[in-house]
Amino acid sequence: MSAPVTEDLLIVGAGGFARETAQAVRDVAAADVARGRPPRWRLAGHLDDDPALHGGEVDGVPVLGGCGLVHGLPAARVVVCVGSPRDYAVRARLVRRLGLPAERYATVVHPTAAVSASSVLGAGSVLLAHCVLTASVRVGSHAAVMPQAVLTHDDTVGDFATLASGVRLGGGVRVGRGAYVGAGALVREYAAIGAWSLTGMGSTVLADVPAGEVWAGSPARLLRPAGAAALAELARTAADGSTEGTAERTADGTGPDGPRPQTRMESPVV
Repeated sequence: MSAPVTEDLLIVGAGGFARETAQAVRDVAAADVARGRPPRWRLAGHLDDDPALHGGEVDGVPVLGGCGLVHGLPAARVVVCVGSPRDYAVRARLVRRLGLPAERYATVVHPTAAVSASSVLGAGSVLLAHCVLTASVRVGSHAAVMPQAVLTHDDTVGDFATLASGVRLGGGVRVGRGAYVGAGALVREYAAIGAWSLTGMGSTVLADVPAGEVWAGSPARLLRPAGAAALAELARTAADGSTEGTAERTADGTGPDGPRPQTRMESPVV
């Protein structure tokens, strides 16, 4: 068996999420060294399209230049760490613009995260500190799972989705492509969070959230349509013929992945 090799890692973005990921990479390296093995990555630097950042440092990590530099450093692995509730579609746009093959992307998992052997993570995804994936959880590519999020049995999280800090998903929840679930939100078991929707922080989700809508409150209710950038991505998804995370069900409760299991809510949930 060949010895582990330390690879260069580029973080695309230099904002809050990128800085958190850089710290996670440092923590992964420290954990590797503590276990007596070479660190899996060397943090080569940030790439960001803001020219004011070029040549400087963010938390001690150099900003090497614009995002296009990934093509000039073909041996480096890459993770794209951009996006916020103001524009949570930007990560998908940037990944599409870069046009890199899946094998260029790293998957960053903080050493304090608990990921079961039956769970699967896609390329380019990031799991930050103290996340929990209990059993048979599937996380797509370029997803962002923030600190202390808990994903329970059979949850599915689509590509480019974001679960902010402290999110709790009941069993069998489906989070659609590009959806943003705000900090501290609670999602009832077997609910569907539609593609490119946004669920507000602290919300309690007891019913399906349709694609391309903003819901918030306890219980969560419709506030308005999603922003133009998210709706443009939703239209692109529809044009590609994908049904991922549309949160549409027929009158008998079936959806793209079959019938929803029966649930009981006669007594309060503590």
